Amino acid sequence: MTAQAVMQSLAHRTNSHPAAADPAACAAGRPWPLGATPCEGGVNFAVFASGVDRVEVCLFDAGGTREERRIALPACSEDVWHGFVPGIGAGTRYGLRVHGPYDPEHGWRCNPNKLLLDPYARALDRPLRGAPWQYAYPLGHERRDLHMDPQDNAEAAAKCVVVDAPFDWGDDRHPQTPMEDSVFYEVHVRGFTRQMPEVPEALRGTFLGLASEPAIRHLLQLGVTAVELLPVQAFNDERRLIDLGLANYWGYNSIAFFAPDPRYLAGGDVNEFRRMVKALHAAGLEVILDVVYNHSCEGNHLGPTLCFKGIDNRSYYRLTEDHRHYLDFTGTGNTLNASHPAMLRLVMDSLRYWVQEMHVDGFRFDLAPAVARNAQGAFDHRGPFLAAIAQDPVLRRAKLVAEPWDLGDNGYQVGGFPQGWSEWNGQYRDRVRDYWRGTEGSLGDFAAALCGSHDIYGPSRRGPRASVNLVTVHDGFTLHDLVSYNDKHNEANAEDNRDGESHNRSWNCGAEGPTDDAKVLAFRERQKRNFLTTLFCSRGVPLLLGGDEMGRTQGGNNNAYCQDNAVSWFDWSDARRDDPLLAFTRSLTRLRRELPVLRQNAWLSGQPDEDSRRDIVWYSVWGLEMTAEEWRNPAVRCVAAVLDARFAPAHAEGAPNRSVLLVFNATGEDATFTLPVVAGHPGEWALRIYTPEGCFDEADAPTYAPPGRLQLPSHSMALLTQAAED
Repeated sequence: MTAQAVMQSLAHRTNSHPAAADPAACAAGRPWPLGATPCEGGVNFAVFASGVDRVEVCLFDAGGTREERRIALPACSEDVWHGFVPGIGAGTRYGLRVHGPYDPEHGWRCNPNKLLLDPYARALDRPLRGAPWQYAYPLGHERRDLHMDPQDNAEAAAKCVVVDAPFDWGDDRHPQTPMEDSVFYEVHVRGFTRQMPEVPEALRGTFLGLASEPAIRHLLQLGVTAVELLPVQAFNDERRLIDLGLANYWGYNSIAFFAPDPRYLAGGDVNEFRRMVKALHAAGLEVILDVVYNHSCEGNHLGPTLCFKGIDNRSYYRLTEDHRHYLDFTGTGNTLNASHPAMLRLVMDSLRYWVQEMHVDGFRFDLAPAVARNAQGAFDHRGPFLAAIAQDPVLRRAKLVAEPWDLGDNGYQVGGFPQGWSEWNGQYRDRVRDYWRGTEGSLGDFAAALCGSHDIYGPSRRGPRASVNLVTVHDGFTLHDLVSYNDKHNEANAEDNRDGESHNRSWNCGAEGPTDDAKVLAFRERQKRNFLTTLFCSRGVPLLLGGDEMGRTQGGNNNAYCQDNAVSWFDWSDARRDDPLLAFTRSLTRLRRELPVLRQNAWLSGQPDEDSRRDIVWYSVWGLEMTAEEWRNPAVRCVAAVLDARFAPAHAEGAPNRSVLLVFNATGEDATFTLPVVAGHPGEWALRIYTPEGCFDEADAPTYAPPGRLQLPSHSMALLTQAAED
């Protein structure tokens, strides 16, 4: 420790608030559970902080602006500081001050002048918005973070709120939809209802807005089974964005892993989240949370100090060898150290809290390899985090989905997670996009994606449900923009269009952005239907980006993380509600439910059974089985496949079981397919999906008898069904 750091530390160890040393104000209490726990007669506080001298709890008035008492926690048990404060209860606003060394060059950043959030806080009294008071050093100082700021920030800082919120769950039950039957719908709580006119204005953009009857009606009519919510744990808006008049709209800047963000609470009550979950469950819909345990909003060594940095920087973060800087596997400036027992315990406690207390059904883990790295920094499928998850009796029943990449060495882990996990399949996205934009040599990879990506997930002995199939998600173009722009247009983000992915595998279909060309517009609509039909016909779990069903556009912005405005919000105008794509998407989800052969969690082998029937057979445009030479030919982009329902029994007794014929043409020319003669399928095929036009009900569907012919325009596909013989 430097001489200056020693003097600064000693000075702050001797400075004390008048109430800080009052032993009568606080009994020893208990070291468990961590956080603020209401008990009979008061509240028990427990905070993990190793290597520090004192932890104080600061109590504030009801407005959260005036510090009324400062109480030193009197006991420390194995690095957990704890104490019982009598006479307070639910609703109390509080924060922490941690006394200890301020020596960034050795990894210590304790500054008792800065009010800190409790890592286990169940609620915050206000949203976090970047401001100079959030920093533990004076902005603009020549020594930057090496100089400790003596200014107190308690008046402006967000306060934690003690929560004791009983809730009547009634007969609430987890829907427990099997993974292979699931349809995920990725949606932003605020953006979904911010402009929905049927939702009361005070509830728009909140949990209660999502729980409203109009919102749930849309989800049910759409046919999805789960909402995957972009981050809802309390997060911070970066000061840079605030200065630009922008915001961290997506919320991937978390800091309080137990607290719903106040922005989404219409009345400030955390039970509003529970009311949302209960309403969605009553409708049969699951709730999946996008969680960010890989980094925090405290940034790099020059970032703000809101919680972990000021409590125990060396334990909560991965530091470089010089200890002043942070290992950054995330691109955000820091990486939380889930291999450390304290951080791992916090993550596990947080996950169990959301399952047990908030009744959520699963999680999507942002940049999951960063969380799954071991103490040496290597991704480890047997490391502390994944091992803890695997043995946890509460989390075993939750859906676990990894975003399987980060920015560190060996960080691309698509296919690398263990059994029990599903993954966002980025290779599925790339393969499907390449095929439909006409990339030569894309057919083989496209076929593998359609069948569940056995080449990726087979080696880990997982089934197709390990693959969460996606064409578009929040991070990138919307579906409308994918077929309307060759290049990103992120100028509104104030980063000179440097941010966001530059290689999108997109195709504007002949014109960049908005156009009046009827031919281009028709082509774009057909491409949208191609992408959606492929998504819902693929084995695995389809993930639909919210708004894609109505042609939502972001004007070519493929990184709208900072656009809390009409760029990101859903457009509920009549024009969007009347978009034929909405009815088409509803038909797709309904058809997927009707056809078990599309949803099986089993790998397709193509091997004949005793009757020479096969679960899948691939055919050329001529109605003959594909040859090895045709598979290798980079110019071949026409193919058909028959999925035999004999190998996919109906889920309900007496339910009709249909085989499926899929026909694809991703060339630039029209193609005429000869329908194949298939063992066990002597009858006619009913045309249910024809992307040049739309969907057909089974009763009204045109029929085709093999070896009849089916014409497909360029860049289009068809789905036909036929009852399978026993």
